[in-house]
Amino acid sequence: MGRFALAALATVVTAQAAPAGASYLFWVKPSFTGEPVRGDEPGIGIALPKATPKELQAHLLWNMRAGLNVAALQCQFSPSLMTVRNYNDLLRHHAGELNDAYNTLNTYFKRTTSKTWQKAFDQYTTKTYNGFSTMHAQIGFCETAAAIGRDAIGQPKGKLHLTAENRMREFRNSLVPQNDGIFATRQVLAPRQLVSLAPQCWDKKGRYVERKCG
Repeated sequence: MGRFALAALATVVTAQAAPAGASYLFWVKPSFTGEPVRGDEPGIGIALPKATPKELQAHLLWNMRAGLNVAALQCQFSPSLMTVRNYNDLLRHHAGELNDAYNTLNTYFKRTTSKTWQKAFDQYTTKTYNGFSTMHAQIGFCETAAAIGRDAIGQPKGKLHLTAENRMREFRNSLVPQNDGIFATRQVLAPRQLVSLAPQCWDKKGRYVERKCG
């Protein structure tokens, strides 16, 4: 495995202190769900022409890993999401499968770009990371990354690709800004008139007489 792979798979993120009150990002999380993917669908990542099924699987894994890495760096404002811990645990638990994905992508770029494969792979990696940068959709992205991270570290060794296949569309959808789901189901109640406490509105037995209040 090359030096880049060692750096990519061994690097851990150090958590930073965050305000104690940063715990809840949504009252009702909006839905970002999407269909399972193979890796060659539009909007999932950078297109890899003539990629084999194994290379597309590696492509999905590398995209998911990049997204979770970005989340570990950008979502520390809410420690309860545990994006840092999830990412570091992912690297340890699934190092073998991630290493295989790295080597498979190397093979793809060597096969398709020949002598410039290292530059092409570096550009692919940089663009993949940049594709997860977000400001206006940060809350949805961080919530989703936390859920995907928990799913990923729960997978048995050798099965990480299942999380990538089933949840990469959701991951990409979370980069589109959405409001808290509570606003989508909010009911607007008609204003109610309070009972008047004016003396003329009540009879001698303490009963409310609306007609006397006009």
